[in-house]
Amino acid sequence: MMVRNMLALLVLIGLVIWGVYDSGKDSQVRGKEELTQEETKVSVGVKQGNLAPDFELKTLDGKNIKLSDLRGKRVVVNLWATWCPPCRAEMPDMQEFYETYKNKGIVVLGVNLTTKERQPESIAKFIEQFGLTFPILLDEQGHVADLYQSVAIPTSYIIDSKGIIHRKVVGPMNKEMMEDMLLSLD
Repeated sequence: MMVRNMLALLVLIGLVIWGVYDSGKDSQVRGKEELTQEETKVSVGVKQGNLAPDFELKTLDGKNIKLSDLRGKRVVVNLWATWCPPCRAEMPDMQEFYETYKNKGIVVLGVNLTTKERQPESIAKFIEQFGLTFPILLDEQGHVADLYQSVAIPTSYIIDSKGIIHRKVVGPMNKEMMEDMLLSLD
């Protein structure tokens, strides 16, 4: 009985520590004071129907891009790495989709999981090789990979103009899939 009580106490302490750690991690990405009244009605998270967690990352040329600054547009957040064959396979379609819809309120954000790159210097070569013109963001600290629970890549999140996640896609996408998912959103 005493062992059972001690085990229960340890589990409880572990949950409290995890809760404190997890809430501190979220505040690194976006403080609660930044949430609007409308956003507080929807839970922030990475599941369908959640408000997409905010983040701000730099591009290769040092420009900062913040997800919440794209409200009013439909967004594809694509998590990828240069060594990933399915990531390589989807890039031509992603670029073609971006070129077709970039002036129609749709944004593609390629989030390179820089901490998972074997050769980070290969990112620029990859962008050039595939002729990518959509924003490529560098997740140099792995915060976005953690925040968006990236286990397999590529993983993409389809986000509406209000910042709500409508779909999570694990695996490569083609242009037709992106059109089906994004063109029906507000």
